Amino acid sequence: MEIIYVLIPIAMIFVAIAIMVFFWAVKSEQFDDLDRQSVSILFDENAEKPGHTPVAPLSAQLDDPTQQAIKDQQKGMPL
Repeated sequence: MEIIYVLIPIAMIFVAIAIMVFFWAVKSEQFDDLDRQSVSILFDENAEKPGHTPVAPLSAQLDDPTQQAIKDQQKGMPL
């Protein structure tokens, strides 16, 4: 029975902490715009902008190193 004298104040402290955390979250606008995160997965992050022309990666622009070595060797360049 004496444990009640310890558990009730501990429970009240936990409730007070929970209330303070809730008010902090509301004050810091944690609950604003709840819908944005739920629909953000539907949109591409890297959407092309108007007037933007996509560029191939550098590796795609260059020849294969093996093919380049063969061309250099045919031209008489040492490896």
